[in-house]
Amino acid sequence: MAKKVVATLKTGTGKEYSKVITMVKSPKTGAYSFKELIVHNDHVKDAIASK
Repeated sequence: MAKKVVATLKTGTGKEYSKVITMVKSPKTGAYSFKELIVHNDHVKDAIASK
């Protein structure tokens, strides 16, 4: 599925968006998991800074 998303982002207006992957620590178990977001290029820093 990731290949399909990346392929559609490279055409047309999709170039204005980026895929942001952040690592989130679970407060209950202490294990890390990954959170993926597709955000507009103007909001990438906000997406990384948010918790």
